Amino acid sequence: MTQSRRQFLNQLGLTAAGMSLSSVLPMPSFADTSAKKFNFEISLAEFSYFPDIMSGKMTNLDFPAKAKKDFGINVLEYVSMFFNNKHTDQAYLKDLKQRCDDLGMKNNLIMVDGANIADLDAAKREKAVESHYAWVDAAKFLGCSSIRVNLGDSSKALTGTPDDPAEEAAKAAADGYHKLLEFAAKSKMNVIVENHFGNSTDIDWLVGVLKQVNMPNAGLLPDFGNFCQQRSKPETNDIKGIMGTKCLKEFDKYEGVKKMMPYAKGISAKTHKFDAQGNEPDIDFRRMFKIIKDAGFSGYVGIEYEGGVMNMYNPTGGYLSATDGIRATKVLLERVRTELA
Repeated sequence: MTQSRRQFLNQLGLTAAGMSLSSVLPMPSFADTSAKKFNFEISLAEFSYFPDIMSGKMTNLDFPAKAKKDFGINVLEYVSMFFNNKHTDQAYLKDLKQRCDDLGMKNNLIMVDGANIADLDAAKREKAVESHYAWVDAAKFLGCSSIRVNLGDSSKALTGTPDDPAEEAAKAAADGYHKLLEFAAKSKMNVIVENHFGNSTDIDWLVGVLKQVNMPNAGLLPDFGNFCQQRSKPETNDIKGIMGTKCLKEFDKYEGVKKMMPYAKGISAKTHKFDAQGNEPDIDFRRMFKIIKDAGFSGYVGIEYEGGVMNMYNPTGGYLSATDGIRATKVLLERVRTELA
C-alpha cells in the first residue's frame, strides 16, 4: 500500500484519537421500544484488520473472504482508506461486489474518513460535502445502506489541538451534514455519524446536531471506545506518540450510548484487550448491551477490534493479533446476546 506519511497519520488519527488510547425520527426497526426478544446480527468492521492490510498480508478485496471463512460473518463494514482511492473505479467496484455476491455477503457500511464537512469556512465545507458524493455512489453500488462520516477535523485530533468552538462548529456541522443527507436521500442512502473525536465525543453536542438536521436518513453509530474529550499532548507527532497519551477528560460511555440509542442505525462494539474470562476489562459489555436492549435495538453490531493496531506500536502491551482479537470479540458478543435474550 502506498500513501504519504501525512495521509497515513491523518487517516489513522481519525480512529486513534478516540481510542481508550464515540430531531431525526428513529428508524422503527432499530429503536422500537416495544417488548420483544433481544437479538442482533454481528457484522465486521474492516479496521479490525488494519495491521494485515497495512503490512500487505491482505487487501480490501480480500476482506469478504476473510470475514466469511475465518469467522462465519456475512455482514461487512468497510473503511475508505483501504480502497486506495479506487472508489470511483467501476471495474474495481464490480470486482469487489462480485466477490461478495459469490460468497453471499452483505455490504452494510463504508466508514468514510474524508474532508471536514463541518469546516467553519463555508467554501471549504461545501467542497468537503461534494467530495463525499462519490462515496455515497460507491456504497450504493456495493449494496450498502449507509456511509459513516465525521463532523470535525481529524488533523486537530491527531495533534492534540482543541476542536473548533462548539457552538460555531455545531452550526457548521448541521449545515454540511444536511447538504450531504439531501444528496444521499436521492439514492435512499443513510449518512450516519459516530462519536469519534473532538466535539463529537460530547454526546449532547452530537445529539444536538442530529436534532438540527432533522432528516430521516440521518443517524448515529454509537462507538463504545470513543468518549475521550481531552487527551494529553503527544510527545511526538506520530502514531506512537498518540498511543502514549492519556485521557484527561471522558464523557461517561454508558450515559453516552444511552443518549445516542434513539438515533442509532448501527453499533460499533470496540474492543482492545480481554481478561481471563474473555471480557473487555475497560468496557462492561453486559451493561452496555442492557442499555441497547432497553432501547429496542435489533440491527447490526459491528466488531471493531483495535488491539491489533495498538499491538503494532506496543508489542509488549498484551494485545491479541487481529485474527484472535476479532474471534474473542465475536465470542463475547455471542455470550452477551445469549445472556440478554
